[in-house]
Amino acid sequence: MTTHADAGRLIREANFIDGAWVPGRGQRRFAVIDPATGRRIADVPDSGPDDARAAADAAAAALPGWRARLPRERAELLRRWHALILDNQDALATLISTEQGKPLAEARGEVAYGASYVAWFADEATRIYGDIIPDQQRGKRMTAIKEPIGVVAAITPWNFPLAMIARKIAPALAAGCTVVGKPAEDTPLTALALAQLGQEAGFPPGVLNLLTASRERASETVGAWLEDTRVRKITFTGSTPVGKHLARESAATLKKLSLELGGNAPFIVFEDADLKAAVAGVMAAKFRNGGQTCVCPNRVYVHSAVYDRYAEMLCEQVAALRVGPATDAASQIGPMINARAVDKIARHVDDARERGARVLTGGKRLTELGPNYYAPTVLGEADASMVLCGEETFGPVVPLFRFDDEAQAVAAANDTPFGLASYFYTQDLRRIERVSRALESGIVGINEGALASEAAPFGGVKESGYGREGSKYGLDDYLSIKYLCQGGLA
Repeated sequence: MTTHADAGRLIREANFIDGAWVPGRGQRRFAVIDPATGRRIADVPDSGPDDARAAADAAAAALPGWRARLPRERAELLRRWHALILDNQDALATLISTEQGKPLAEARGEVAYGASYVAWFADEATRIYGDIIPDQQRGKRMTAIKEPIGVVAAITPWNFPLAMIARKIAPALAAGCTVVGKPAEDTPLTALALAQLGQEAGFPPGVLNLLTASRERASETVGAWLEDTRVRKITFTGSTPVGKHLARESAATLKKLSLELGGNAPFIVFEDADLKAAVAGVMAAKFRNGGQTCVCPNRVYVHSAVYDRYAEMLCEQVAALRVGPATDAASQIGPMINARAVDKIARHVDDARERGARVLTGGKRLTELGPNYYAPTVLGEADASMVLCGEETFGPVVPLFRFDDEAQAVAAANDTPFGLASYFYTQDLRRIERVSRALESGIVGINEGALASEAAPFGGVKESGYGREGSKYGLDDYLSIKYLCQGGLA
């Protein structure tokens, strides 16, 4: 069994810039808190613009040498990093559970999931192909090649502190880019542990640089990268308002952006659905990480003909979920990330109750366990007037909406500015074709609640952002196309 001492080997309380562990230049620091207990885990630098510029200096200096390496050489270093991540899976999982609150079994799964992107893009590094363009004039040869875009700034969220940064860093490094990064304030330790393993894998100084900053200083710190003409790409996962801010500020230097933003995923259960499978789908999609995922179902639409039976089956499983400390192997739901998250969940449930929803199970804080626990909840008779219909709850709450026909369900599902993920369950093949095309989202689960894969393109439409992570398409966001025209060949 991995202990906290084992995980402690990976805890770093400094920035990683130009291959060295360095304090913040202003000597300001902030605490990383265990959401289960409210206790301090570590103190990390509260970095400012000077730290961000130092990281960009290192990345820019390392870029020529890194991009000149053969793809197979970059791939080999990524494979070493991948092996070290898996060798330290238990220690990393303990660290994730401690700083983020994800149950240990899920945290181990996140380590494997994040590592899968490193392995995938190690292979993709050797498949960056260009094109020979058919001759248009005699004596000319036209080709198109792909080149690394340059220095990449990666800004990542707290809900998957290893997987989110791994699936940004891995394609950037595979493409020949160098990286500056800032993990979320709540969960910086996992990202810093990845940097340590990258150092052990042999990444040259300046290729990977990570710094930490508090919520209060993040804007000015990242702002230094937004202003820096050497930083050619921003990749961000987080809220839509912040994504829009980054897009506006990046316009001045015309940076390339990948934005994976908010969601409000619908989950439709048609009258002919396999109800047992549809319950399992919600359990897998909604309660992963306690409902703190951008693709988890936020609105569950159930056909009136099967509504009562489905609600009964779902409540039976939700009520049986075990809530407890993330580091307890028996826990299935851990604490929410912080008090703000719990307050938002409670506000959504209270608003729904006041507007006529019925609490079928849960619906309360679990203060006896600690400050950040909320009971897995199912709400019946939800409707579009409720706040949770328009806002992402980001917690273990399933609101059930009734519908009577396919057109009504699809219209309700699409009635949101967001378009990251959608789900539906049916056994009608014609309906599968119609609904999968009609849903306005970048990802659609058809009789399936677990969608994530390193081989699949992950990303949204509408206000859920643009760009794709994972798959063969995920590398393109870190490359630019150069056209070469050679004359005098006739």
